[in-house]
Amino acid sequence: MASATTQPVENFADLLEETLGRDSAFDGSVVTGRVVRLTDEYAIVDVGLKSEGRVSLKEFGPPGVTPDVKPGDVIELFVERYEDRDGSIVLSREKARREEAWSNLEKAFEGNQRVNGTIYGRVKGGFTVDLGGAMAFLPGSQVDIRPVRDVTPLMGVPQPFQILKMDRARGNIVVSRRAVLEETRAEQRSELIQGLKEGMILDGVVKNITDYGAFVDLGGVDGLLHVTDIAWKRINHPSEALQIGQPVRVQVIRFNPDTQRISLGMKQLEADPWENVAIKYPPGARYTGRVTNITDYGAFVELEPGVEGLVHVSEMSWTKKNVHPGKIVATSQEVDVMVLDVDSAKRRISLGLKQVQRNPWEQFAEEHKVGSVVEGEIRNITEFGLFIGLSADIDGMVHMSDLSWDEPGEVAMSHYEKGQVVKAKVLDVDVEKERISLGIKQLHEDPAADTLSKVQKGAVVTCIVTAVQANGIEVKVDDVLTGFIRRAELARDKADQRPERFAVGERVDAKVVSVDRAARKLALTIRGREVEEDKQAISDYGSSDSGASLGDILGAAIRRRNAES
Repeated sequence: MASATTQPVENFADLLEETLGRDSAFDGSVVTGRVVRLTDEYAIVDVGLKSEGRVSLKEFGPPGVTPDVKPGDVIELFVERYEDRDGSIVLSREKARREEAWSNLEKAFEGNQRVNGTIYGRVKGGFTVDLGGAMAFLPGSQVDIRPVRDVTPLMGVPQPFQILKMDRARGNIVVSRRAVLEETRAEQRSELIQGLKEGMILDGVVKNITDYGAFVDLGGVDGLLHVTDIAWKRINHPSEALQIGQPVRVQVIRFNPDTQRISLGMKQLEADPWENVAIKYPPGARYTGRVTNITDYGAFVELEPGVEGLVHVSEMSWTKKNVHPGKIVATSQEVDVMVLDVDSAKRRISLGLKQVQRNPWEQFAEEHKVGSVVEGEIRNITEFGLFIGLSADIDGMVHMSDLSWDEPGEVAMSHYEKGQVVKAKVLDVDVEKERISLGIKQLHEDPAADTLSKVQKGAVVTCIVTAVQANGIEVKVDDVLTGFIRRAELARDKADQRPERFAVGERVDAKVVSVDRAARKLALTIRGREVEEDKQAISDYGSSDSGASLGDILGAAIRRRNAES
């Protein structure tokens, strides 16, 4: 009996262990089950085992939302474990999806294929991506080809990714969106380059901005949009008209197949404002423009969008000659200008700023005739004269020789100082040379005028010695005219041609050699007077057959002159 009862117990234990072991082998596997019924917290599922399994309803929808499951649905589930002695099986729908996703992702990774996913969260260094149940990490550097400031538009949108790295044991997956874009970009680039021709009109996006232009992404290939080809009007920096990420329409200006360099233009898609510019802006016409740029040599004035002219520094002001243009006009200032010249071929317009204002020298010449008297403040004293302010902009000059009739220029200038108000007479106005000549001594009559009118070349005048010099003597005639007798002209005899023979204040008679009426100076000779007197004496008192000696003749002539005087 004993042996008969012991054997069935062992067989039952083996059978139980065999059955439980077979069911336990399902742990960690994915099985297909049918929903039998729903409770408040679980979905009861028949997975073909001796016990039914249960799945939390939370896995079928978020809290507060009716679970997306009903009796009869066939679903795949992940067997986690037997929960208790009753053999109740704990199942997970989410883990089943994840296991399936991992299997599919591994196949895609091995085959270097793209996978679809959705960016749904932000983490340190990047973002999280849902790959159909498996979570992956997307580094920030792998989001796009160029840095992206705002990833919000990309989140929640299904899109392709490339798997860079997988570690199932650790549950790590690293993906890249950039790799997909680069591959697509390379395909687009090849296709675009093959069909690219000069003159083509393309749509692109501003990728980068530099000082000299902007790089435009044409969809796989970049082209340079130079700053001079952005618009017909002057643009100092591309950022004035463009910004990164801005869509633009451009035309291919030049394309080099060897270097694959593409030059683009935007202004070429608009009408050229320089057409018929010579007709629109004839020389002599006046217009109002806006100052767009100021340089050392002038200022650029915009007459209309895309059409600029240059006001050279020499055409900016009648009076401000050595002033930087920035001190006459300011950027964005509206100014009236006159068209001076138009060169349509070189796309140049010469403008004048001073021409729209009246020439101050012409105005002065009309208002102040030669001989009129003006009054002004001495603005400057130079080594050659005085500059007198005649208006806010123009000066007149009194040369040192026109300060006094009697005093030398240097002496006369010492009587004046800067800021002193003086009167002067207008001597000359040269509009072309922009010069006004004034005179102060001309306010009074020339004291030597009568003497100058009487003195003629060859006449003998009585002089008073005013200075004795090594090369001659200075003299005065009638106390108003200055004369000079050179050493060689001091006497007929060479032995007497010594300046020291004369003393200051001594009266001498001399013959006028020349008259400089402008300088009020005489050139005189004593020798010439003596020679002429000798000739006259011989003529009057002697002859070739009289037998008289030269001494007798000269003695008689001298006695006669003394008697007459």
